[in-house]
Amino acid sequence: MSAEQPVLVKMQERPGEPPQVPPGERAPRLKAVDRQQIRLRAIDPERLVEEDHPVRAIWELLGQRDLSRFAAGLKAVEGRPGREACDPRVIIALWLYALSRGVREARALDEWSQYEPGCQWLLGLGRINYHTLSDFVTEHAAALDQLFVQVLQVLMAAGAADLQRVAHDGTKIRAAASRQSFKGQERLAESRRLAEEHLHALQQQAPGQWTAAQRQAQERAARERRERVRQAEAALQRQPAEKAPGEQAPGKASVTDAEAHLMRQGDGGFAPSYNAQISTDSTAGVIVGYDASPAKEDSHELTPALQRIERNTGRAPAQILVDGSYTTRENIMNMPGATELIGSLGESRSQAKLQRHGVSPEFFPEQFRYDAAQDVYTCPAGKLLPYKNRKPLVGAVEKHYQAKTRDCRDCPFRAQCCPRAKYGRLVIRTEEHPTVAAFRQKMQQPAYQGVYRQRAQVAEFSNACLKVKRGLRQFLRRGRHKVRAELAWACLSCNVAIWIRRVWKVSLAVAT
Repeated sequence: MSAEQPVLVKMQERPGEPPQVPPGERAPRLKAVDRQQIRLRAIDPERLVEEDHPVRAIWELLGQRDLSRFAAGLKAVEGRPGREACDPRVIIALWLYALSRGVREARALDEWSQYEPGCQWLLGLGRINYHTLSDFVTEHAAALDQLFVQVLQVLMAAGAADLQRVAHDGTKIRAAASRQSFKGQERLAESRRLAEEHLHALQQQAPGQWTAAQRQAQERAARERRERVRQAEAALQRQPAEKAPGEQAPGKASVTDAEAHLMRQGDGGFAPSYNAQISTDSTAGVIVGYDASPAKEDSHELTPALQRIERNTGRAPAQILVDGSYTTRENIMNMPGATELIGSLGESRSQAKLQRHGVSPEFFPEQFRYDAAQDVYTCPAGKLLPYKNRKPLVGAVEKHYQAKTRDCRDCPFRAQCCPRAKYGRLVIRTEEHPTVAAFRQKMQQPAYQGVYRQRAQVAEFSNACLKVKRGLRQFLRRGRHKVRAELAWACLSCNVAIWIRRVWKVSLAVAT
């Protein structure tokens, strides 16, 4: 056998079994793996993680905060019998550390914490049941909001947020439901009838057919199914009152998550989702406000966002940066004096609509000549469009001018001007309120356009932190209350990461 030719050795599969080699060759001496040997190890939990490990920073941060509201409902108290409850500080730190690593499920966290050094350091080589971990996420909504405000105040005191410029944006996050779970009124009534019949049949079963535990589990599942259908029916009845102006009620509700709505996603499709409203300070990307809204569009979410920012920080932002979905005349008119609105011009989409209806650019409204003295328009063909009526809007007034039907019917340019109109050509003249007109003039200035270009960079930073680093692309729980709790944990985790990077590591480097 040549020296260049490799020697194929069959590795041993059992301890003590010699490797097989070709005749005339010496067998390599290898260390066997003995999985039958019991070993005792001494583990020092304090040395599991280094001094600058993020888990130590989270533990230190929580030790300086007031967590009493998390322990308000605990039944185990000193001087009375009963098993000790888990320390809320440990569970909070465990969840914040897990979210920073993209672990969001309670079962996955329970499994991960049994071998991950940071979790083992937090738990002191112990373990917390996944039921306790899962319930803790949604049981302390008010205490979680309070902790978020405490951490936000620490970041503001450190100069990581100054509220001089805040970017607000909404991002759609999928709900824990499918499109097939949405049903109309008739199908919901049928589903409720079937759920009640199934529950009645379970209650009439013979006692010996199932064990007591199995019987209770089946009845509980049937009652939960019936309750979900009832919640969907109630949500369907509330839809006409909750819909935004100009929005059509969908006429369907989900039997899985009654508060979720079908919303357009970034890829153009529709999926059951919640509209996560995130406000981000431009200094270091600190999240200063959050909410999980069932609204499909963003125009009515700006005022509540400003109220949340002021409630969390104690003052209103100097500037709020928003995109065109928030820059409506109503928001411009209702903007409080302490905050300056910076947004896109919100140009109307009339030109795109006219093109879809077959109108040529030569006959767009800009090509019609207006006579202010006579209050009349003249079309490119020389026909008059006299004043017809007016429509009052928030922050503006629409004046309608319409040509006579016979003038357009006999016009040689009808195919280019109004091919689908049953009557004469209609032109709408919008006269905006001085406040709206001043906003448009302001946003045409290069300085304000430069400020507006910062919006995407600031707002998308938080969206990327939530969706990419924290994996929050779909909620794991159902119902707006629980969904908002999930969002709160993720936002708090993002802010804690900023505190570790900008405050704790800096102070640790100075101290060492």
